[in-house]
Amino acid sequence: MTGSTPQQAAVVDRRILLVTNTRRDEAVTAARATAAALLEHGMGVVATRDEAEALDVPGVCAVDPHPDGAAAEGCELVVVLGGDGTVLRGAERARGLGVPLLGVNLGHVGFLAELDREDLNEVVQAVVARDYRVEQRMTVDARIFDGTEQVVHTWALNEVSIEKGPADRMLDLTVEVDGRPLSRWLCDGLVCATPTGSTAYSFSAGGPIVWPEVEALLVVPLSAHALFARPLVAAPSSRIVIESVAPWKQGVLWADGRRSFDLPHNARIEVRRHPEPVSFARLRDAPFTDRLVAKFALPIEGWRGATGGGR
Repeated sequence: MTGSTPQQAAVVDRRILLVTNTRRDEAVTAARATAAALLEHGMGVVATRDEAEALDVPGVCAVDPHPDGAAAEGCELVVVLGGDGTVLRGAERARGLGVPLLGVNLGHVGFLAELDREDLNEVVQAVVARDYRVEQRMTVDARIFDGTEQVVHTWALNEVSIEKGPADRMLDLTVEVDGRPLSRWLCDGLVCATPTGSTAYSFSAGGPIVWPEVEALLVVPLSAHALFARPLVAAPSSRIVIESVAPWKQGVLWADGRRSFDLPHNARIEVRRHPEPVSFARLRDAPFTDRLVAKFALPIEGWRGATGGGR
């Protein structure tokens, strides 16, 4: 690079993958500003071909989209601008290579995002300076068997859900944990979630909120007609097996609400911890409790804090 300083020359080889919710004008505007700022600092900026066309920023390199992580090849970070759905899409593009995600919330609740729109300047400075730490988030592994033959193998960051099809009135499911039968539920379906996903679908279904540092598998029945139908928290080493008492009609398995798989009539579903986590880049060390309060607007009036030697 003509006229560049040694520091600029060292930076130019660094690449950042931008993932943007191009259906939101606010996200596109923010992504254009972020891409331009990163390019001005000598960083390489990459986006999938459709998103690069939507951004229309000179210097952004267009690559073909690959859900297995290949889009992030050669990148040191994936910067996501959008809501939780966009972060999940970014996770698909980053996870195969272990590239960390840094999310900027431009959606609604945005639990998976680290920062908000007003923090974009801080994001650019932190990326250029590599001023962030990386934490690992547990994922789940899901396999569908047709009899003894494995027909689907997928993963999820938040959850996998087993749901009835439009022709099914209710599902009649048996659940097994670590090789032993647990219960039988007549229900609309079942959610198997990670701690990260405990604030998503699982939470909407009545499941507990689990701090991200806790390693566990959540099992949450959906609208079950049973005396024992409470959400369960199993060990991270547990294997959860779901089968239908009657042949599946139009049942479907969803991974993170993004990828769906029709269930064969003789389906057996196995869910366990996936050996490969998703990496997140964090700029701040805000306690998870503070994130809960902020995201859910929880009432904390009357809190007095620690008194005396309480801490």
